[in-house]
Amino acid sequence: MNNRDELEAKSRAEILKSLAHPTRIFIVDLIFRNGPHCVQELTDHVGVDASTVSRHLSVLKTAGILSDQKDGTKVYYDLACDCIGQFMTGLQGVVMSKRSRDLEMLGFPTDPTARRAEGS
Repeated sequence: MNNRDELEAKSRAEILKSLAHPTRIFIVDLIFRNGPHCVQELTDHVGVDASTVSRHLSVLKTAGILSDQKDGTKVYYDLACDCIGQFMTGLQGVVMSKRSRDLEMLGFPTDPTARRAEGS
């Protein structure tokens, strides 16, 4: 790996580290599905205090995942680029695929039609 490759890998790792918290994943997914949110709205959805939400938003903004826009006294957070939404969709695909493999390893059918056939 040359210096440029290493720098690129480190940059990607930093972005992934910023997402490596369930609350931050939830916030990014919520904004992806429902559009921009202010801190108070996110606090209501997440169920933690505003200072905790603000810390999470700061991490995500520093990583380049979120951007902010001031509107009067409120600051609204949105995805910095559409590719983050695509990443979240891809991530959900990985979760579902892993869940399916895990169920198969435990002997549970993953095909809904197979369950109906067994029950007949």
